[in-house]
Amino acid sequence: MSPSPPHSVPELQQAVLDGAYGPPPRETVATSAFWLHHTTRLADSQVTYRNHYLLLRSGDAFGACSFEQGELAPDLCADASGRTLDHLIRHGSATVRVAALDAYLARVRPHRTEATAETVTLPTGTPETRARARDTAVAGLLDIAPGARVALIGVVNPLVAAIRERGGVPLPCDLNLRTTHWGDPVTDDMTRVLDGADAVVATGMTLGNGSFDLVLEHCRKHGTPLVVYAQTGSAVARAFLGAGVTALSAEPFPFSQFSADRTTLYRYRVGQA
Repeated sequence: MSPSPPHSVPELQQAVLDGAYGPPPRETVATSAFWLHHTTRLADSQVTYRNHYLLLRSGDAFGACSFEQGELAPDLCADASGRTLDHLIRHGSATVRVAALDAYLARVRPHRTEATAETVTLPTGTPETRARARDTAVAGLLDIAPGARVALIGVVNPLVAAIRERGGVPLPCDLNLRTTHWGDPVTDDMTRVLDGADAVVATGMTLGNGSFDLVLEHCRKHGTPLVVYAQTGSAVARAFLGAGVTALSAEPFPFSQFSADRTTLYRYRVGQA
């Protein structure tokens, strides 16, 4: 019997601890942990993306959560390896909790074996080639009419371009960027773009900074389609399909920016057989 759809990340966390999604997480261990600081500046761009990731490996799965600079020290990794996932899911840091939850859910239900997941292969190539292919795949989950306003919570410039190519009008919001590559103003006030949106695209980063539940509640209340573009937290976001999330691009580690070779992402849609 499938568990009831969760309404928030804390609710999902408790359901996992209660064993609703599979074996109790106290029976699974994080065998390794690593902390990454990654920067990218694509060709012809004046924007340098600065990302921090915590990754936990458990068995054949990786769990990941992004975080803001200064929120987590690298030496946390020394304590995380060898800990059971139930210990880490209860951790005082939201970043650690989400990464552990992601590792658990990816282990009990790997994306690669999901019958409802559409496999998309990203081509071998430069960072620009792979970013365009990835973000075109994400934008392909949007079912929008020309002129539709699309709130983009977490700005990725190739995704802004992909939304425009589908006839949408991006409404960008980000905590760290002030303009897009084309000079569009970027707000840091999520409510400003949500209130005027016909559809929403949110990145997995919203899971780490606590804004995911707010976006989810807004989209449920207003019936707004919500597409989640998740590298970090992809298995966590999948748990909300049909419970506020209407489509998901899940890209488990290693993420496309860490390889020049072909990699895979998985697309889900509500109602997909």
